[in-house]
Amino acid sequence: VRLVESGGGTVEAGGSLKLSCEVSEYSFSRHSMGWFRQSPGKEREGVAGITTTGDPSYADSVKGRFTVSKDNTKHMLYLEMNNLQPEDTAVYYCATERAVQTPFDRFGKITTSLIPRWTYWGQGTQVTVSS
Repeated sequence: VRLVESGGGTVEAGGSLKLSCEVSEYSFSRHSMGWFRQSPGKEREGVAGITTTGDPSYADSVKGRFTVSKDNTKHMLYLEMNNLQPEDTAVYYCATERAVQTPFDRFGKITTSLIPRWTYWGQGTQVTVSS
């Protein structure tokens, strides 16, 4: 399984970026996908996830600003980020799971505590938001 993120960069506060994650050598449409981020000195946190049926979930900190989507035919996962703020600065990772257990909590929400259920990870792409 190979996941490759792209689209990171540096923007000013209030700006936008769209991240992409290309997934290969995997049955993309049969697995949930997620976006996570990690900034220096902080633990990795869940940002947004999308189920096999296309149901999205978001961390409270990004709800209303970020949109997760996917294209099953292209094996691509996306994260559109609007109104970016300096606290969004981090390395962003995409991940997928092996369908042994759901990677979402009982409310269907992406959560940091269930990160161990996300099995395969990309190498990350840096997002920097200047104030």
